[in-house]
Amino acid sequence: MEARNNRVVEEYDVVVVGGGAAGLSAAVTLGRALRSVLVIDAGEPRNAPAAGVHGFLSRDGINPKELLELGRAEALQYGADIVAGVAVEARSTANPTEVSELAFEVDLADGETFRARRLLVTTGLIDILPDIEGVRERWGRDVLHCPYCHGWEVRNKAIGILGSVPMALHQALLFRQWSPNITLFLNDVVEPTEEQWEQLAARSITVVDGKVQALQVTDDALTGVVLASGTVIPVDAVVTGPRLEARAAVLDSLGVTTVEHPMGVGTHVEVNPLGGATSVPGVWAAGNVADLTGQVMASAAAGVMSGAAINADLMMEETRMAVEEARRAVLAL
Repeated sequence: MEARNNRVVEEYDVVVVGGGAAGLSAAVTLGRALRSVLVIDAGEPRNAPAAGVHGFLSRDGINPKELLELGRAEALQYGADIVAGVAVEARSTANPTEVSELAFEVDLADGETFRARRLLVTTGLIDILPDIEGVRERWGRDVLHCPYCHGWEVRNKAIGILGSVPMALHQALLFRQWSPNITLFLNDVVEPTEEQWEQLAARSITVVDGKVQALQVTDDALTGVVLASGTVIPVDAVVTGPRLEARAAVLDSLGVTTVEHPMGVGTHVEVNPLGGATSVPGVWAAGNVADLTGQVMASAAAGVMSGAAINADLMMEETRMAVEEARRAVLAL
């Protein structure tokens, strides 16, 4: 620890900003590698509204909160520290002439500061939902986006596909695998091509024209889609494609910016696919902040890979330092 401006600044090998599946998996990996690691957790998991996590081998259906509790316990078991807080700024303190110097400082909203040799950001993303009454309130319950996350739960039910993004056509065809009762709401946004009209008809997907005004909810359950005309189309679930925005403001001060995703679904942080290194030396990113479409298991795996890559990077730095020290010792003889 170091006293600085009347504050105690704690030092770690690695600071992980983000306490979700990616961040905690990285912390476990780094802890098992005998590294000192701090996880800064803002406590705002993207999947909090969902009843269960799916597609996670051996944990299918587990409540998202329970999964994170188990992950935190494992990280603590291997010596990681976890603090609740929001990281608001990160900056480099590296001196190019001193390779052993701690490289980064991270400031929290409450005024705390932590130092680290390496920085990993696993802050996830924000879902920008359509501005339609009821969508935000039902999000993660019966307003869905991913068939692999929720398709089984709504199989054979009446599913409405909300035309909020061009991907809605793909979603309609995809969810047809889970139910024969699919309705695509064009919502004055989607305009199918001739080929797409043919595909929709071939798969017996109903298409409804007109702007969507709201979702109808009865006894805390989604029951219909309300059009601007007043017409109500009965549905049991609604699928929408939100715009996905990487939650990466903490990286702005380091010069790591977000870019538009190649699929046109939002913004993400570009990283090296082998470990998650960003364009700034010493800074990594993993999970949904870099991979917008990754499920929980993919984010956890990305965290493991980033943890291993960071440990290897630190190992190489320590090896360089050891070699330089050995050379100095020889010269001093």
